[in-house]
Amino acid sequence: MKAMILAAGRGVRMRPLTDTVAKPLLPAGGKPLIVWQLEKLARAGFCEVVINHAHLGHMIEAALGDGARFGVSIRYSRERAALETAGGIALALPLLGEAPFLVINADVFSDYDFAALAGVDLQDRLAHLVLVDNPPQHPRGDFALEAGQVHETGKALLTFSGMGVYAPRLFGGIAPGAKAALAPLLRNAMASNRVSGEYYAGRWHDIGTAERLQALDAALQGGGA
Repeated sequence: MKAMILAAGRGVRMRPLTDTVAKPLLPAGGKPLIVWQLEKLARAGFCEVVINHAHLGHMIEAALGDGARFGVSIRYSRERAALETAGGIALALPLLGEAPFLVINADVFSDYDFAALAGVDLQDRLAHLVLVDNPPQHPRGDFALEAGQVHETGKALLTFSGMGVYAPRLFGGIAPGAKAALAPLLRNAMASNRVSGEYYAGRWHDIGTAERLQALDAALQGGGA
C-alpha cells in the first residue's frame, strides 16, 4: 500500500513561524514534524510515499529529497495553490495508483501503528477512518462510530484523526487541479454506509498552533508526548 502525506497547508494559525518555514518542517523533539511521519511509515513497512505541497514546497523537497535516508521513496505532487484535502488527493492520484492508499496529515503526531492500516480491506467501501477522543480545541467532534461504521450523526461524536485509508474512486469526480474538501465526499459515502472506522485511544496531537507545537516539543524533549 502507498501512503500520502498532506503537506500543502499554509499554516496560517502558525504564523509568523510559517512565513519562512513550511509547516511540516517545523521541529518538535529535535526533528521536523513530517520526518516523524516518514520514519513511522518506514517502520510500518510503507515503502512508497507521495507528498503534496504548495506554500514553500521547495523547502520540503530540499529537506527530504528522495526519501532514501528515511527508508522510503518519495514522489512529490506540486500544487501552485493549495487545493484543499480532496483536491490535493485527486491531483496526486496518478502517483498513488489504482489500489487503496493511506493518507495522513503532516501536522498530526501520534503513536498509532500505521501497519494496522496497511492490512485494511475496504471491499466495497470508499474509506476507513481512525477516530480519536475530542481534543480541547475541537470538543464537538466530527463523526459517530457504531459497530465499525462511521456516520455523520450519532449519540457521541468523535474527532477524525487525519489518518485514513481511501479508495481512489472516492475522488473520481474531482477534476485535476480543482479545489475540493474531503468532508462532503465522506458524508456522501457515509449516507450509503460505505465508510468504516476504528477508535484509537492512544497518543494523538493535532499541531495546529504555535502553542501546541511548543507543548509537543516540550513533551518529546522530556521523553513523553
